[in-house]
Amino acid sequence: MVLPAEVVAPVRIEVGQEHYLAVRRCGDGGVPLLLIHGFPCTSRIWSHNLGPLAEAGFDVVAPDLRGYGESDFAPDNFYDFNAFNTDLTGLFDRLGWDRAVVAGHDLGAMIAIDLATRHPDRVDRLVILDDSMPDLGEAFTAAGLPPIDPKPAVYDYQRRQGNDADALVAELATPEQRRRYIGEFYGHRLWCPPDAFDEDDLAFLTEPYGDAARLRASFADYEVAMGTRPLSAPEMIDRPVQHRALLLIGTDQATMRNHIEERCALAFPEAVGPFWVKGAGHFMPWERPELVNRAIRSFCGDLLAALTRELPEVSADPGQ
Repeated sequence: MVLPAEVVAPVRIEVGQEHYLAVRRCGDGGVPLLLIHGFPCTSRIWSHNLGPLAEAGFDVVAPDLRGYGESDFAPDNFYDFNAFNTDLTGLFDRLGWDRAVVAGHDLGAMIAIDLATRHPDRVDRLVILDDSMPDLGEAFTAAGLPPIDPKPAVYDYQRRQGNDADALVAELATPEQRRRYIGEFYGHRLWCPPDAFDEDDLAFLTEPYGDAARLRASFADYEVAMGTRPLSAPEMIDRPVQHRALLLIGTDQATMRNHIEERCALAFPEAVGPFWVKGAGHFMPWERPELVNRAIRSFCGDLLAALTRELPEVSADPGQ
């Protein structure tokens, strides 16, 4: 994948008292669209989406989550869904957004699901770019679905990042080692097709993780999942999502669950999809950006059309 000719530079926006997120933005005045990254990414993963979606009529905002990229670290040491969404709703307020279309993948998809439940009036609709979904264990069991298949060989990193984060960071003692560790998720860990990312891609995407503190902050979500880090508030991912949703899932990844379509039908009763995207793995915004951009544009066509109708007409006569 070739890097965009001009990567949108982030600006710092205060979302809490002396607490700032680094935010990449294109298309001020369009339909509000929030793009939320996951692990092991930053807002850089959306580099091929920002410009085209702005041209389509969106006001596209891609923040670095707290602790990631160029954003501030957590002032309260919390890195859970409520903490992330406190930042994001604060960002909405600073941008003057009442509500937005929210797209996410990986951790970002789960944050989006929590946001839609925790603050339903702030979310217009959702775009989920993997098989993330609410945790509906009892409903899945009642529907006759088996437990999710464990993949210990693929998910060994979860145990270390969630249970032994400080020691792992200490082992990754240099920027090169830290970036190489993150680069493995774009390679042999099978999250995406072979050779989906070239050396220039990896240099760009892993650069923020050369910093030890950034790498350590990114492990906090795994500590939350493992129960080794406290929550600022209970997670809100225990019920079906009632918002309209678009579900896209890359076929070439080892992170997928079993019986995804049946689970999605219960978890997203108002969804279209899941649609299976060949030639894409876990990093669809980068691997298949044209498809992602078209899908979001089509899914939100009514919002874009409504905005066009609301815009004042500009006379072609300079004397008018």
